[in-house]
Amino acid sequence: MVRILREHKIKDMSFHQKDLYNISEAAKFLNVSIDTLRRWDKSGKLVASRKGGGTHRYYKKEDLDLFSSDLFALAKNWAMSGGNISSGFYCEYSITFQTRLLKMQEDLMASKKYDKILSLIVAIIGEIGNNSYDHNLGNWPDISGIFFGYDLNKNTFVLADRGLGIFKTLKQVRSSLTSHQEALQVAFTEIISGRAPENRGNGLKFVRKVVQKNNLDLFFQSGDAEAVIHDGQELSINKSETNIQGCLVKIKI
Repeated sequence: MVRILREHKIKDMSFHQKDLYNISEAAKFLNVSIDTLRRWDKSGKLVASRKGGGTHRYYKKEDLDLFSSDLFALAKNWAMSGGNISSGFYCEYSITFQTRLLKMQEDLMASKKYDKILSLIVAIIGEIGNNSYDHNLGNWPDISGIFFGYDLNKNTFVLADRGLGIFKTLKQVRSSLTSHQEALQVAFTEIISGRAPENRGNGLKFVRKVVQKNNLDLFFQSGDAEAVIHDGQELSINKSETNIQGCLVKIKI
């Protein structure tokens, strides 16, 4: 079930000096010139912060980490092997995810380039993330919580979890399922009815409809199966070359 987010203004959090880089330090971190950073700030490619309305540029470490990293590769590596991930991407609890989802909504509003589908982006990201918590409550195999990150410069949104996965979740109510591919097909195309908590997986049909109607790209892996929609075209379910625990998702606008 999609949770409706009420628009509200998020107060700016105080910066901690250890989390900030001045423009010289940021240039060294990214191995670019200071003039390049100034151009990126002006164009919106990598926007700097200014403390107290001053003129000096500062950069949050998590923004530099994100800008210099492959977000999907980070999520995939964690989904496959676990281990530590940046606190900027890890949402151990649902309330943390909801807070960051609201921050994403504010960032989307500020960018103005997503105005026509802003509410739908928030809705499908919320649906996928909430599913991870709802379906694994009390049953996380090892690491609870999810990976959640987005890069508006690349129009990319990434989520991952190390939960039970679609196959084990749906097999509780559809015992005839025999593979991850079959489970993904059911999750994205069939209505699964029943009394709570048995009405599982219906949210992914909503995700598929939004992605197809708005010509988006979707990659959704669970176990050794991949569900792919490219540029809003037909859903394709394939066997993956890798096998992950839980789910790994990338949505590209």
